[in-house]
Amino acid sequence: MAKHEFDMIVIGGGAAGLTASGIAANFGAKTMMVEADRLGGDCTWTGCIPSKTLLKAGKVARKIKEAGKYGLIDGEPEIDFKKVMNHVDQVRKEVYEDADRPEIFEEMGIEVVFGKASFKDPYTISIDHKDGSRREVSSKKFIIATGARAFVPPIPGLDGVDYLTNESLFEIEEIPQELIIIGGGPIGTEMSQAFVNLGSKVTVVDMAPQILSNDDPELVKILRGELEKQGVQYVLNASIKKVEGQKSLIQVHAEINGNKKVIEGDALLMATGRRANTSSLNLEAAGVNTKEGNITVNESCRTNQKHIYAAGDVTGRYQFTHMSDHMAKIAATKALLKFIPMKIEKDLVPWVTFTDPELAHVGKTEKQLKEEGVKFEVYRFPYSKIDRAISEGEDVGLVKIFAKKLSGKILGASVVGAHAGEFISEYAVAMKNGVSMRGIADTIHPYPSWGLGARRAADQWYIKNQSAWSVKLIKAIFGYRGEVPDYSDKDRVV
Repeated sequence: MAKHEFDMIVIGGGAAGLTASGIAANFGAKTMMVEADRLGGDCTWTGCIPSKTLLKAGKVARKIKEAGKYGLIDGEPEIDFKKVMNHVDQVRKEVYEDADRPEIFEEMGIEVVFGKASFKDPYTISIDHKDGSRREVSSKKFIIATGARAFVPPIPGLDGVDYLTNESLFEIEEIPQELIIIGGGPIGTEMSQAFVNLGSKVTVVDMAPQILSNDDPELVKILRGELEKQGVQYVLNASIKKVEGQKSLIQVHAEINGNKKVIEGDALLMATGRRANTSSLNLEAAGVNTKEGNITVNESCRTNQKHIYAAGDVTGRYQFTHMSDHMAKIAATKALLKFIPMKIEKDLVPWVTFTDPELAHVGKTEKQLKEEGVKFEVYRFPYSKIDRAISEGEDVGLVKIFAKKLSGKILGASVVGAHAGEFISEYAVAMKNGVSMRGIADTIHPYPSWGLGARRAADQWYIKNQSAWSVKLIKAIFGYRGEVPDYSDKDRVV
């Protein structure tokens, strides 16, 4: 084999690329990271960080309006939207400076190069720099982590409208008066709440009968109800026929059950999914296979070329930053330490929509378990019985755990409510490490923490496994004189 300049070249400097590069350098590999734009990728600049910062600003504005529920005086927040967006930008830059700037990785011994990379052959890439210069380098191993970009479907008339995506949304300086969002997934749902609480009139349009179609329908209904109370309007089951725009007026023409409807606004956000960034990589020259635009990988993140791996959104498998990080760890470890047994986690992938209330899930959904014919029990616990939720005025929510009746083995969990993402993290740890409902229920949690709600939900395993006959037997043995609880109520919560 010819001598190569590097042991590892990572293409892409987003969440997956940063993690993969750091691990490669930590293993002692001579590493280069190539990034076409800015380190940090979608999460830092156009995804997780700015969206959650904007959501928080909207939440604070709503809390001012609802101050009376805390014994204070309701107020009307004075919103300087330009100042809000400046704050969003400052948070992005703070995260970048703390975790993503090139110097951090250069200190690890990684050569950070800015430019567009494309394969010349399976072991060589060409890097085109912004100044017009070009460099060719070779490597023993590659990890492709070029992420994904916003996908905009071919809707008639859309090209003639100045629409927004997540890549341009956080650069605007004036708040839309009437924002139309096409797409009722996590991005569309989060941004609908952020903007409605900052003062926009918001309408969400989707072809599906419900928003957030991958989540538990019962919990989605609770979340949607809260968003509607806050002012978000929905047009669902809608087939979009065309989009028209004249100056500050945008019209979305839709058809719902044969009836025509026109939704008007002064801004349009396309939240219609994402597509892998592979077009400029010249993957054919490397012999790397793709499917529907995504790089195909096995359970160890390896492509059909044994020395080329891929991680994160570019594979099309999962559109979560935490999964990009997870896949990058596997890709770098398997590429450089060949015999370490590591595979992508498929069954315990948690996800969270960071609205208020949050919506989260891990493991199998109730629908999946029923379709697979698995026997299980549903253990329900309302936020209205969590003392911390009551004290903070955030008692709208529900915990649902799907588990085996006798063993208490957790098969999946869904939560809607404040801090649902933290609840689901506890259940994810439990499932990964074989901790049953009983194990959680028997673990002391501090009072009055939010985590205690996760434990009290697990307590329901004990409750549902009790029966009238067992209590009668205990009474007979010990001579107790109390009443036998009513176990006929299947939804009984203690």
